[in-house]
Amino acid sequence: MKAALLEELGKPMRIGEHPRPVPRTGEVLVRVEACGVCHSDLHVAEGDWPDVAKRMAFPGILGHEVVGRVVELGEGVSGIKAGDRVGVGWLYSTCGVCQHCRDGHENICLDRQVTGVESTGGFAEFVPMRASHAVPIPEKLSSAAAAPLFCAGLTVYHALHNAKIRAGQTVAVYGVGGLGHIALQLVRHAGAEPVAVDVSEEKLELARALGVTRVVNSTQAGASKLIRECGPHVAFVTAPSKAAYDLAFRTLRRRGTLAVVGLPKEDLTFFADDLVVSEATIVGSAVGTRDEMRALLELAATGKVGCEVESHPLEAINDILDRMRRGAIRARAVVTP
Repeated sequence: MKAALLEELGKPMRIGEHPRPVPRTGEVLVRVEACGVCHSDLHVAEGDWPDVAKRMAFPGILGHEVVGRVVELGEGVSGIKAGDRVGVGWLYSTCGVCQHCRDGHENICLDRQVTGVESTGGFAEFVPMRASHAVPIPEKLSSAAAAPLFCAGLTVYHALHNAKIRAGQTVAVYGVGGLGHIALQLVRHAGAEPVAVDVSEEKLELARALGVTRVVNSTQAGASKLIRECGPHVAFVTAPSKAAYDLAFRTLRRRGTLAVVGLPKEDLTFFADDLVVSEATIVGSAVGTRDEMRALLELAATGKVGCEVESHPLEAINDILDRMRRGAIRARAVVTP
């Protein structure tokens, strides 16, 4: 099968032939129709996460926002058939027996396996999925529209829940990109008022197109004052930027919540006295659960939330990652093999 092969960390992927996977017990084989390109793919490809890199086999095939049609069933599979359209995200599998899984928090499972790390990812013609983790796609959603929801969408859906956003609150979203533009829609759906913060006028224009009326270019003079005057109850940072976190924490109202979603390479630092005096809460968030994924897909199928996508052939993967490095992707890119 054709695939984008990561042969060495920090090097461009090579489009080439790779053996077609054979579904194992409990797996289904899926012909890929669309796979979103996530900033986490860039982190993995560049070796930013050594603990992830050491679990990979090379050549690796990344891609964890995968949607396609089932073409083959492994032994022991039931409840799913050839021709079904399904998707999988970051979590290829979870154990189901650790304390976190039993408590309904499978997203932080102690024995989770990651799509594109421990398993073949979706930058290929075919991908294996655990049947138990292959989520059905509503017919109203195209494969390209559904794919980014499996990480970008799910991540912000879960994070907004973690931040306990309520109707009537003000939520500042830092970074109007693949995750941020979905977050803005979910904030409005929750009955809260979004404030879009970005360094790019093009991305702020995307926020305006989504109906967001309060937008701030963080490079303009007085940006901190403008954001502070909005009085954010929640600062929701999707940008992989330490500067964004510094600004978000500095402009948060007292007793507000800082939601950590974007992953900068630098450590985040906060002065302890500021944290104590403001009684701020800092909340981390890791992808989401299958139940949340199903709920998000149904929400998207009704048109209440969606992802702006640009589709490209798989051969464009290195160009897409380069544009991602430069912040030149308006929302989300999807590849099709």
